[in-house]
Amino acid sequence: MSPLPFHLVTLTHPEWEKALAYARHLGDDALPELRLDLFPEGDPEALVDALKRRCLVTCRRVSEGGRWPDEDEAGRLAHLVKALKGKPLWLDLEWDLPIPPAIQQVRTHVRLLRSIHVPPGVFDLEARLRALPDGEAFKWVGWAGRLSDNGRLREPLTWARDHGIRLSAFLMGPKGLPSRALQSVWGGEFTYAAPDNGPAAAPGQLPLSTLRAWRSAKLHPGHGLCGVIGDPVLHSKGPAFHNPRLQGAFKDLVYLPLACGEAEEAVEALEALGILGLSITAPLKLSLPEALGLKGPLNTLWRRSPEAPWQGANTDAEALEQFLSKLESGPVLLLGEGGVARTSKAVLEAAGRSVLQVSRRSPVPVEAVAAFAPVGLVQATSLGMVAEDPAPFPELLEAARPSARWAVEWIYKEDTAFALWARAAGLRLVEGAALFEAQAEAQSQRFIEGCGGAS
Repeated sequence: MSPLPFHLVTLTHPEWEKALAYARHLGDDALPELRLDLFPEGDPEALVDALKRRCLVTCRRVSEGGRWPDEDEAGRLAHLVKALKGKPLWLDLEWDLPIPPAIQQVRTHVRLLRSIHVPPGVFDLEARLRALPDGEAFKWVGWAGRLSDNGRLREPLTWARDHGIRLSAFLMGPKGLPSRALQSVWGGEFTYAAPDNGPAAAPGQLPLSTLRAWRSAKLHPGHGLCGVIGDPVLHSKGPAFHNPRLQGAFKDLVYLPLACGEAEEAVEALEALGILGLSITAPLKLSLPEALGLKGPLNTLWRRSPEAPWQGANTDAEALEQFLSKLESGPVLLLGEGGVARTSKAVLEAAGRSVLQVSRRSPVPVEAVAAFAPVGLVQATSLGMVAEDPAPFPELLEAARPSARWAVEWIYKEDTAFALWARAAGLRLVEGAALFEAQAEAQSQRFIEGCGGAS
């Protein structure tokens, strides 16, 4: 009998041939999950045979996020029995469902994974572990309403591991991402992934290549957690930047996106997850440090252990200082009023540059900008996070064009409307990507030197 590998990859491709081609190149660390409800026209036995038996067969009902009609339970079970004629290695059967006789008869050549998807707000994992159904592996799936909910999985997963129970327990939704990536840290035996060339099968499911890049299968209980916290953060380049550096420094740390927009919720999650290092992004650069008794704005926090006090830095300021020293001196038009704008203003004024700040709540007349004759412009609003975002205050940009010589764009997405305007105006542009790399490099050093985790 084949054990479950760490990665179970749901074949979500719209065409079976594409799914099959992908499954044939998965590697030994991943097992394809054949969702019969996603390929209803295919013959179940033939689909299993095409995968050479190496698969987990599932047929998910609509009520559990699948496509098989809830009212056709007899048809669903018949479909699963047909698949068993192909002798798959594993079969997913619902936790509370008695094993049908037709399935019990073939238990000699198939292992059962018993699964349950509970509604939002339900957290009955510990009770279920005390009354396990017949099966060789178990999957419990809940919903993350708050980031700290992930921490509720640690003790039951560790208990299951210590008692030899092959369990995966994770939370769906963007706030449940840590539970998917930290399974092996907490004692989980496997986790689910999306194919790299297909859509996710459930909210929060990560691509296989991402889990591999984070080395999720090789994480152990001694690994500490770092991450980027804010909302939105799932787009962040932080994990791709920091994880290779942490791995290269032989630190037992993993860096993940942590979706959270409220300081109170963030503080709760810091303790529930034992977080050791943070990159802070909007809207928490001011509120989270203050909630921890630190003076903001800060974009970096770290501590040696969950019991140690927090240390903080503003590597955004360090990065801007680095580039500002190479830019022509003179007055600066600053766009925005949030944490990044506050940091920018402090750096500019410390360098002896006069600053004219404008925001939606503090507008400035076009004539005032023209009279100010700024040499530089700093774009510190959130405009540019979405591709369709326009450039901020276009009439003020045009008023500044005759005197402007350089521009700074804090948004690190390529070709924001502001960046395009600055290039068209012939200005020397400090791109958001350059600022990101400079500040992130300084963050990595803090995490490597200041956070726990073996090295």
